[in-house]
Amino acid sequence: MWISTRWAPTACPVVKGRTWILATGKHRADGLWEVLNIHLMRHSTLVQRGFSLLELLVTLFVVVLITSLVTLNVGSGSGDIRLEAKVRNLADVAGFALDEAQMLGLDYGLLLQRVDVDGEVLYTYSWRERRPAGWQLPGSGKDVFAEQQMPPEIELHLELENVPVAELSIAGGEVEAPPQVVLYASGETTPGAIEVRRRDNSELLWRVEWDLLGRFELLRRGEVEEAL
Repeated sequence: MWISTRWAPTACPVVKGRTWILATGKHRADGLWEVLNIHLMRHSTLVQRGFSLLELLVTLFVVVLITSLVTLNVGSGSGDIRLEAKVRNLADVAGFALDEAQMLGLDYGLLLQRVDVDGEVLYTYSWRERRPAGWQLPGSGKDVFAEQQMPPEIELHLELENVPVAELSIAGGEVEAPPQVVLYASGETTPGAIEVRRRDNSELLWRVEWDLLGRFELLRRGEVEEAL
């Protein structure tokens, strides 16, 4: 700020002292205090800016950490949702296949297999229809009866009546294995269950059970959910 000075008479007409007056009309002492206050305010602002930057860095770190945790949880949750959708699809399509079998007078079958995908063994389930020439892919409802592939970390265990653990064939052989579970045109089927487990620790995630009349039930972790 440009500062100029001029002579100003004192209040007493006899004693003519000289007092410095700033161009703003303020006494010099007041102006010096104002300049000092400005410097103090600038220093205070710099200090505050320093703390604000530190707080900003801490906040950014917390945000990144929380985002990472949320991403992991969402990723894990979406995997559980996809697996549940696969399991529910199996039970729903089985009910539909049993209805088709009774309506068309044809037997339907559920085939569980292991397939080699780029050197990794995955579990699948698919559907078959009994024709005079043998078991074939269903002639109708191809989208409904489409083959389903389980996630890489999942394995399937099949239990049938009088057969505690049924062996699952490996797909790709010269002769395709027949379906293990048959849904007869009479409306009956062989009682059994399918356990959905984790490969790394054999943790039971889902159990699909059905009785002689083809009534399927889903059990999360093998337990019956209590009604609310």
